[in-house]
Order: sequence, then structure tokens, then C-alpha cells
Amino acid sequence: MMIGWTTCETREDALRLARGLVEAKLAACAQISGPLTSVYRWDGRIEAAEEYRLTVKFPARAEPSIRAWLETHHPYEVPQWVAVTATAVSEKYLNWAEGDST
Repeated sequence: MMIGWTTCETREDALRLARGLVEAKLAACAQISGPLTSVYRWDGRIEAAEEYRLTVKFPARAEPSIRAWLETHHPYEVPQWVAVTATAVSEKYLNWAEGDST
């Protein structure tokens, strides 16, 4: 199992992405948190923006498909996508997640 993160400008965008990933059976679960403040460099300037974090839980085999899906559906020009492998997952949750996604 893996956990991935992206951010969106609005809660509505985050919800649209979350629903799309779950409906496509790429992700077992997606959670939206925020607002939070992101600080980053863009076009040579330091920017600060309010964003919403989308946390996605999915089988490792789905990661390339999720990355490609986000490239197509994410409203940002350069969407953040960071994913890590979960080192400990309860057996019941893993079985549910693996069975509920591609």
C-alpha cells in the first residue's frame, strides 16, 4: 500500500479529484484537509498560498495510473504528487483497500 499527496487551490477541486480517483477505482480512499498555507518558489518569487491537501491511499500497482490521471485532471500547471510506501498497515485495512481499488 502507498500513500500519496497533492494540493489544490480549492476544497471543490480537491473533492473533484478525490471522487474521480475513487470512482475510477485507482484509490481506495482519499481525504481532504485544510486549508493550509504552502510557501514555495514560482517564477523566481517566493509565494504563499492557501491550499487543501488531498491524501490518497492506494495499492502500489496503481501509482503510475494515479500519476497519469492527475496529470490530466489536476487544475495546476505543475501538480504536486508525492507518494511513499506504507511500512505498517493493519491487515483488515489492507485487505479492504486492495479489494476496493484496481
